[in-house]
Amino acid sequence: MNKPDRNTALASLQTEVDAAFLYRKIAAAEDDKGIAAVFDNLADIEAEHAGHMLTHLRQQLPDLVLPQPSWRARTLNRIGKVLGYDYIIGVLMDTEKSIARAAVQQKEAQNQPARGDEGNHIKILQSLMTSRHKVSGENLSRIEGRHKSVGGNALRAAVLGANDGLVSNMSLVMGVAGATSGQSEVLLAGSAGLLAGALSMALGEWISVKSSQELYERQMALEMEEIMSNPEGELKEITLIYMAKGIPETQAHDMATKIMSDREHAHEVLVKEELGINPEELKSSAWEAAITSFVLFAIGAIIPLAPFFWGGGNTAILISVVASTVGLFLIGSAITLFTGKSIWFSGMRQVVFGLLAAAITFGIGKLIGVSIAG
Repeated sequence: MNKPDRNTALASLQTEVDAAFLYRKIAAAEDDKGIAAVFDNLADIEAEHAGHMLTHLRQQLPDLVLPQPSWRARTLNRIGKVLGYDYIIGVLMDTEKSIARAAVQQKEAQNQPARGDEGNHIKILQSLMTSRHKVSGENLSRIEGRHKSVGGNALRAAVLGANDGLVSNMSLVMGVAGATSGQSEVLLAGSAGLLAGALSMALGEWISVKSSQELYERQMALEMEEIMSNPEGELKEITLIYMAKGIPETQAHDMATKIMSDREHAHEVLVKEELGINPEELKSSAWEAAITSFVLFAIGAIIPLAPFFWGGGNTAILISVVASTVGLFLIGSAITLFTGKSIWFSGMRQVVFGLLAAAITFGIGKLIGVSIAG
């Protein structure tokens, strides 16, 4: 086994160890015993895979031991303790998808046929709950909703919001600093950029959440109208939905008839199955999303601007660049919580792109400043 292949195998082993660790933590925090059992089973499966990988790797590395959970897994666990493990489930789903893609690519590279089961981990929750643990349909919908709606989106939004604020305002500050080198001019432009950007982000987030809620509410109201005006048609729709899931027609019709006997339950089923709407999403606050976006953007935008509150000239520019570099690296490192890439790779990539943007605007500012001065 050459060094690149060995490094890839070691990284895969660490991924399996981390997944087992996180599934176990999610299971321990879950109140519902059925859902907890699902996550425990997932942890067992990942631990078994890690054991097989370790046995294979010991043929080349006899002293190799099973690694401990990585800093990434431990950090995600701490985030789960604070914000709730729903945030972490989506990250794990992304990890499972990456593992499945890697497995297919590895087989293609070795001219081995894909067996079609490489993506089974993505569907393991549903198969375990329906066949082994008989988790109720309500809990099945609950956990499926988590996977559809969470995906680490809140955490990603936090990181990307701060990144937008930092990169955009650093570019603005450097451009004005290059043109004027004056403290007051930079403070004025940077503060305006911070407020304008944060307000724009907040307004955009508010409109996005609010419009989605209004659209969903309208669709749900129309669905209720259809149930009341055309119950026979809705009965056929529910029957077809269950037939599409592989349920025999007679059984699907009986299930649909039972559901239609309760108008509210029928509405709930059609909203989830036909419209694909998760009612939990309607509970999110547009104002909360707007305020969060404003604060996160402002946190990133204040970093390159802060040194100019105490001084100007080259000293403030240098401090601003250093502070922004640290901020960019930390944001790049935080992104690895979702990608699993190397901290140094993601951090330095973020630094390079951010400083490149700042250098371009600084150069343009210099050219404009010289032109005006001339």
